[in-house]
Amino acid sequence: MQKPPPQSVDFALKQTSPNIGAGAVTGDKLSCTYDLVEQMQYLYVRVVKAKDLPGKDVTGSCDPYVEVKLGNYKGVTKHFEKKSNPEWNQVFGFSKERIQASILEVFVKDKDVVVDDLIGRVVFDVNEIPKRVPPDSPLAPQWYRLEDRKGNKAKGELMLAVWMGTQADEAFPDAWHSDAASVGPDGVTNIRSKVYLSPKLWYVRVNVIEAQDLVPSDKGRFPEVFVKAVLGNQALGTRISPSKTINPMWNEDLIFVVAEPFEEPLFLSVEDRVGSNKDETLGKCVIPLQVVQRRLDHKPVNSRWHNLEKHVIVDGEKKEMKFASRIHLRICLEGGYHVLDESTHCSSDLRPTAKQLWRPNIGILELGILSAHGLMPMKTKDGRGTTDAYCVAKYGQKWIRTRTIVDNFMPRWNEQYTWEVFDPCTVITIGVFDNGHIHGGAGGAKDARIGKVRIRLSTLEADRVYTHSYPLLVLHSSGVKKTGEVQLAVRFTCSTLINMLHMYSHPLLPKMHYIHPLSVIQLDSLRHQAMQIVSVRLSRAEPPLRKEVVEYMLDVDSHMWSMRRSKANFFRIMGVLSGLIAVGKWFDQLCNWRNPITTILIHILFIILVLYPELILPTVFLYLFLIGIWNYRWRPLHPPHMDTRLSHADAAHPDELDEEFDTFPTSRPSDIVRMRYDRLRSIGGRVQTVIGDLATQGERLQSLLSWRDPRATTLFVTFCLIAAIVLYVTPFQVVALLIGLYALRHPRFRHKLPSVPLNFFRRLPARSDSML
Repeated sequence: MQKPPPQSVDFALKQTSPNIGAGAVTGDKLSCTYDLVEQMQYLYVRVVKAKDLPGKDVTGSCDPYVEVKLGNYKGVTKHFEKKSNPEWNQVFGFSKERIQASILEVFVKDKDVVVDDLIGRVVFDVNEIPKRVPPDSPLAPQWYRLEDRKGNKAKGELMLAVWMGTQADEAFPDAWHSDAASVGPDGVTNIRSKVYLSPKLWYVRVNVIEAQDLVPSDKGRFPEVFVKAVLGNQALGTRISPSKTINPMWNEDLIFVVAEPFEEPLFLSVEDRVGSNKDETLGKCVIPLQVVQRRLDHKPVNSRWHNLEKHVIVDGEKKEMKFASRIHLRICLEGGYHVLDESTHCSSDLRPTAKQLWRPNIGILELGILSAHGLMPMKTKDGRGTTDAYCVAKYGQKWIRTRTIVDNFMPRWNEQYTWEVFDPCTVITIGVFDNGHIHGGAGGAKDARIGKVRIRLSTLEADRVYTHSYPLLVLHSSGVKKTGEVQLAVRFTCSTLINMLHMYSHPLLPKMHYIHPLSVIQLDSLRHQAMQIVSVRLSRAEPPLRKEVVEYMLDVDSHMWSMRRSKANFFRIMGVLSGLIAVGKWFDQLCNWRNPITTILIHILFIILVLYPELILPTVFLYLFLIGIWNYRWRPLHPPHMDTRLSHADAAHPDELDEEFDTFPTSRPSDIVRMRYDRLRSIGGRVQTVIGDLATQGERLQSLLSWRDPRATTLFVTFCLIAAIVLYVTPFQVVALLIGLYALRHPRFRHKLPSVPLNFFRRLPARSDSML
């Protein structure tokens, strides 16, 4: 296959050699469990509580808070009003590489309008602070007597724990970090690292069978009845029943997506189409999903009759009227399907909803998010460019978010995460974002995307640590831009090789997708709904994983039209077909004796295979085996990454990119829309011509025996009769040998004119002359 030209070096993957513990033999416990990241030493201070604090105000009360100071860095707890025994239970983390002071000071102060009063302090010598490495138990906090600035005992005590640790410490995710010193106590929650779980998603299948004893308002007409179902913000309807009576039948399936816990019930209403835009409600029913039966396979669940209720207005008041109308339904929660919430080409999870159907895991995926460098300024603060970067990684139902490194174009996270792997043919997605909500963030503030990386697990060798610097590429309306690089360490550990190899024989999706398949249109709509549910649920977490982040990670807009992407897909198809084209060119060279020695060898091989046909399949598979072994030397040594050349991102026309980033419906002026429409028409015309040519060739094949051209069909059936007699009396090997030798004949015995069979085929009629 012809390889595309390499992309720019600036956009290429780079192998790195970070100072991580993987593969190293050290005595440190950290290198065993946290070995894909560089060790970062931190000084941790856990401020638990205080007691017996004296009152400093005129009223005799105090509004205490704690200030932890180490050199130029200081962290502050929230303050309590009029409380002498406050509890904070807050952790502060100071990066050791930034520590220049030799003394750690912990102040207890009284919040005041003008100047905050000092209640007391505790002082530690940094060199005397103990070191702690997990899995050691956490250091127990102790009571310390407060001192004044002169070292004399003051009233009150403070409970603290102070230790030196690493990012493997349990306190690390919840700590206030010195590299976020500019963030106030209220913004700390927006910068912490966090692990999120996607909500458990189910398909709800509503099989609407029939209704009975409906009461339309106009009894003199045939009712045109359909059923409307609403679940959350999803609304679906059946077709109008073909039996236009008061006992209509549908037997139609409506499918929704829903997430646990089930917050919304299913609303069903039976409607009568009384006019072009007017529907009359004949009855309603509400079904809570908590009582709906769950099924794990294709066996039908029990159907039930549900009474319909109707609201009528009596004396200006809405009253509920129960009557004999009812509807026959079969409703179930489908546990045998996998609810697709990502693009199918980069899915990270393929398991069915029901946990009972899960297979055991086949391995562990470990990801070390080390650092980024060369990040672009994403926003302006105090007249200068700044970036507050954090990473999000998504695999399966587990999302992780690193802490935000404030105001740094070369952030170092050095955080490691682990996922269970159930299928090797899945993809992990890592995105880098700029935090727009650290300093409160305006109502419309968004977390800007810096770039994204995808790694397919099946392309990784087991138990090997991959350390690479991945380019962060973002497509803008002005073109593709590199916004920096992110350094990752990845290891896929396979628990049982046999189980993993056996996975390649299993269907990609759960068996229900093949026994009762959903249509492509249904899957597309359901995927969109699932994405919306996931983004809403994760945006309600604390700190929220915001909608724009989730949508970028899940590729929400991947289905939108893009001229650039269409070109890229066309050239991908041409790349796949290039192998066949190359074989055709090679055969043409053989037939034209460009290399006589090769042609003679092929003649000999052909004669051997004709005389010994049992060697044909072994020869083919041996040839494929040798090609595979030969290509092993040039196997990829690094995971695939975003390719600007393959995506046609580096050569896209500005107008094509502007069209790709246009809203839906369009917001561009009418003259631009007209120009794009005309361009689309011209492309559509070319596609239409190609499709017409394909149809013509197919119709010519059909017309061989259809007698549309009586003379052509007479010639063909006569030829078939003669060929049948000749092939019956002639051994097949002789026929094959003659045909092969004729195809490989020397150019001296060839003519430049087309062959007789090709001339005959091109003269056959097609239905193109019947087209308007």
